[in-house]
Amino acid sequence: MQKIIIVIFLFGLGKLKAQELYVFTEPASNIPAHSISVKLTDHFVTSDNIYKRFSHRLMPQVMFGISKKLMVHAGVTLSNMHTNEFLYESFNIYAKYRFLSKDAIHKHFRMAFFAEGSKTNAPFHYDEITLMGDKSGIGFGLIATQLWHKLALSATIAHTQVLDKSRNSDVIYVPERIYQSMNYDLSAGILLFPKEYRNYKQLNVNLYTELLAEQSLDIRKHCIDLAPAVQFIFNSNFKVNIGYRIQLDGNMSRMSNNSWQVSLERTFLNALKKK
Repeated sequence: MQKIIIVIFLFGLGKLKAQELYVFTEPASNIPAHSISVKLTDHFVTSDNIYKRFSHRLMPQVMFGISKKLMVHAGVTLSNMHTNEFLYESFNIYAKYRFLSKDAIHKHFRMAFFAEGSKTNAPFHYDEITLMGDKSGIGFGLIATQLWHKLALSATIAHTQVLDKSRNSDVIYVPERIYQSMNYDLSAGILLFPKEYRNYKQLNVNLYTELLAEQSLDIRKHCIDLAPAVQFIFNSNFKVNIGYRIQLDGNMSRMSNNSWQVSLERTFLNALKKK
């Protein structure tokens, strides 16, 4: 409980637009309309719970700003997290539709609906459910994001269903397998630099704190993580993200109770616009 109180206090410290570009979650806002973004993420743990060694997952993605309300992204994962060798692991697709926008000077409120799906070759390990390589399945949810000048807060609620062949099997698994979950995320971001915008080439530095929670619906299992991160934006179109995720509480079996995530992202404005 003391850890949870500390997290709530941290969320109250911030004061954050680029501040909505969260490292571990998605905001209700989309990438610019008619734009394409390419992203490479490396998620790694120093000692996993299977092989007791360093393991990681590369996640290349391409994102498309179809319109100001709709974006789609697709990607694959390559990993040695579930195997001895570094191999192709999964394919995933994600779509987000922003259905509400209330904009004013230096502030806005937005809401979006999202849906995602994943097909993986990874064996069924662990209780924790993710659709970025670990499990095959579908998910959907709602995101609400509020911006006040330099501060952005975002909340996400999502439901995930694992579509593994063992789900319809007559085999009794011990321990019991988890196929359904609810996820609850709270994210905050603050713009540290620049203090004043003079041109689009200025370096942006953003600091994030995210609280990430998962609750299974099959049996009573859960986990709650704290995920601080720093972000550097160059020339308004190139992002470098560095984040660390650590478990605060939980009883789920997982790949690891802490992990690192580093990503690079380049946005090409108006790449889809007709000339």
